[in-house]
Amino acid sequence: MEQQAQPQPARSLPVDRLRDYLRQLAPAARTLLMREYERALERGDDVAVASFVLGELRRMNRVDDVNDRSRAESVARQVFACLDPFLTDDDGPRPGQVRRASLEPAWLWLSKTVIVDAAAALENSLSASVDTDQAIRKFQIAAAEAIAVAASHVTRDHDRIRGLARVGSPSAVEDLPVIGVIFANREALDTFHARLPKIIRTFAETQIASVTGHLTQFPSLQRPDVLPMALSLLMQRLISPWRIIRLAISIVGSDEEGRIASSPFGIAVSMALEGLGRLVDELRIDIRRGQFGRSAHHLKTLHDGLRDLRTELDTRPDSQWGRQLSAIRTDVSDALTSEIESVPGRVRRLLRQRPDKDIIAGAKLDPSEIDETSALVDFVAACRNYASELAINEVTLRAHSDVQHYVETATEALVESLRTGDGRIRAFRQVQTETAIRFCESIFGHEYASLMTKAAEVALNGERKTQKTG
Repeated sequence: MEQQAQPQPARSLPVDRLRDYLRQLAPAARTLLMREYERALERGDDVAVASFVLGELRRMNRVDDVNDRSRAESVARQVFACLDPFLTDDDGPRPGQVRRASLEPAWLWLSKTVIVDAAAALENSLSASVDTDQAIRKFQIAAAEAIAVAASHVTRDHDRIRGLARVGSPSAVEDLPVIGVIFANREALDTFHARLPKIIRTFAETQIASVTGHLTQFPSLQRPDVLPMALSLLMQRLISPWRIIRLAISIVGSDEEGRIASSPFGIAVSMALEGLGRLVDELRIDIRRGQFGRSAHHLKTLHDGLRDLRTELDTRPDSQWGRQLSAIRTDVSDALTSEIESVPGRVRRLLRQRPDKDIIAGAKLDPSEIDETSALVDFVAACRNYASELAINEVTLRAHSDVQHYVETATEALVESLRTGDGRIRAFRQVQTETAIRFCESIFGHEYASLMTKAAEVALNGERKTQKTG
């Protein structure tokens, strides 16, 4: 009887057993084994086996590194979730806020240097899904205590100074105390934030009284180290964030600069001024990018903010806040003046009547230049509404007057030029006329622009009839 063939083991089984064995090794053992096989490759011993094992070890280490990093990032996100309302992408320091870039170095410093055991306990709790909220809160409290100790200036402990420097960049070190304060006062800040209206449009007496009541229920929020965070949350709900000064005026019971500045709520005025200063930076960037629609919106906000601070606060011109207000007005003027002064020249360059001999066949105006100049004409018109408060009154009135006079005379001349000339010249003049009428729409309004459009059509039709008759 023919003997039945026995199944042969798959050739991959030894390889699979080797992979299983390598996976069971501790990371440190894998590292030692990798070094041994790297040396074996250098010596030329059993190159095929060494290359295969070394490749498997490196692949497993990469996977483990990715998994460890992903797990660490997940834990960090849960711990730092309470910081979300305070995060900013700006580089400069802002009261009551934390740079987003500071989170990673802060986490590494906390979990790898100062509270390693607490970090390990937190990871174990999260992995087991046991009392996760309590475990996160326990870690945050431990972190707040460690940060408070490290940031303390009570003694000149060089070890503490060196330990704090290990956090990373100076900005991360600067943000670390803010992170600690938010951790330590998380419950009060969360409750205060939840009780605020989603949108506060006017911040009148009733809203101020409500916010004051919430602050009174949590005395810790009125401490100088915590108050900026509470005010930051409030400013995010205000349509006009600079009106945070009304809370300071109400609580202090005076609009006099000295009394407000000497109270903890003086920080509210500083935060309002700092916010307007940042808006000037945004205005400058938008102008540089040619985004004049956004710039006009910034102008209104700056105008309203500077007006409210000037009228609602009793400040002296030579005081710190008075000088800051003047500096903001000067910065706005510097950012706008050169752009406003350039508008009459740009309009002339587009609308001037060139000699017929200089107009070549197919000559056109640059559409992007037309669009940008048109936006600038609108921008100058918007500046007129806010010129006095922003210290650009003289330059704006002069530029607007020049543009107004030139566009009016140039449009009439261009319309008249459509009655004569050959087709090559008339085609270019027609483009100029359309551009001039577009400017008329911004300066004189729709009715005048419609009138000039009809005049241009009559001029063109009259010339065509003349040509047919001839």
